Amino acid sequence: MAAFAAVLVVPAASAHAAPQDLTTTEVSFSGSGGVVLHGTVLAPASTPHRRPAMVMIEGAGNRGRQELRSAAETFARQGIVTLIYDKRTVGYSLLHRDYSLLADDALAGLQLLRSRADVDPARLGMWALSEGAYAAPLAANRSTDVKFLITVGAVGTTPAAQTAWGYGQFLRHAGVSGSFPHTMQSTAVRMTIGAGLFPEANFDPAPAWEHVRQPLLAQWGELDQEALPRESSQIIQQALERGGNTQYTIRFIPGVRHNLHLTAKGGFDRLDRLPRNYGEYEASWMNGLGRTLPKASADPAPAQDLPAPAPTPLAWYESPWLQLSALLVFLVAFAGYPLTAAARRVRGRRNPPLVRRPARWLAAAGLATTMGSFMYILFVMATAANVLGPVVIGRPMPWLVLQFLAVATVVATAATALSWRRHHRDLSRADQIRLGLLVAAGLLFLPWATYWGLLIP
Repeated sequence: MAAFAAVLVVPAASAHAAPQDLTTTEVSFSGSGGVVLHGTVLAPASTPHRRPAMVMIEGAGNRGRQELRSAAETFARQGIVTLIYDKRTVGYSLLHRDYSLLADDALAGLQLLRSRADVDPARLGMWALSEGAYAAPLAANRSTDVKFLITVGAVGTTPAAQTAWGYGQFLRHAGVSGSFPHTMQSTAVRMTIGAGLFPEANFDPAPAWEHVRQPLLAQWGELDQEALPRESSQIIQQALERGGNTQYTIRFIPGVRHNLHLTAKGGFDRLDRLPRNYGEYEASWMNGLGRTLPKASADPAPAQDLPAPAPTPLAWYESPWLQLSALLVFLVAFAGYPLTAAARRVRGRRNPPLVRRPARWLAAAGLATTMGSFMYILFVMATAANVLGPVVIGRPMPWLVLQFLAVATVVATAATALSWRRHHRDLSRADQIRLGLLVAAGLLFLPWATYWGLLIP
């Protein structure tokens, strides 16, 4: 609450020319912990009376206020004063986030709007997109100045479950089958959680929704492929009713995707185009708050093919430290073999060809598979399974190549072990140790590759 005491409005030149029918004011205000946040207030050019107003909370990531600029301008043309602002970089990153902190930032922005002469405090609230809808109910629980909430693509499950479900949607749309969806939806998600690389992974939004007393307009696109619209709407509705809140409106909007933008590919693209009537319903709903409170209403939820994956605890062999240790063993064994072989050649010492050839194949295939798999999975996670590469026989081409290399690694392990056994008398003790480490890494590779789906069709 201390953040509310330091709200500073600073007029400045806008980075973008203001539309003639709107006024824009560049502002700065102090968020939680004194972090200075920068934003823009957009309002109708003519304001003869007080108007509804709302703070717009960005979704996941830190794309900046321009991500919501077109929507904010549309709302302002509907007579709504809007604040968009750049999300904090202190305390929010890919590996760290705190929804409670983001809620306090939004409340600080709300106090800024409340101080304006053209804002009606009785119709002052928050609009939240996607991840922002984790923070919005927390903010509403902390201040009676929040008179309403509007959410777009709110998620009712944990971020981990939502992420896993979203991977499945995009992979199925791309025609991916086989082991890779399970690798991404289960193995990769659980491993990042165990390694502490998935902030707020198990955050449960339901308790916060149970304490929301303000009117709520919750909206999802019928083509939302990211927020589990059916499951999320049911979870949020049930939480509201458990808390005794019947002032909610749940809408499913046809023809639009996760952020209510238009889509040309069934919600699997990211077009920056708003529907022609964007903002009209929200403006009418907000204006109605001054006359009567909404009654509980909910559109029929769209079909959802699969529920969110249920979380399961990590088994002992899934320990991030154990997995990291395995990668280090592979790196040392597979990369170390050719390095030591090069040193031996300088000294004029070489293994028999029948041992040398399969060992080389094992080292090359093993190193390419282990390091390549690690990098490709991280890449797919970073792009939220939106960028996979060409899909061939139900597999992304990079994954298919990695599976082929995994089989080659297993075959090379068997060939190296057999050659080593046949020719062990011709090898020095140092050669025996080098080949022993290489074969041991190959044997360890078998369960590791099976776990990650590389050896599963």
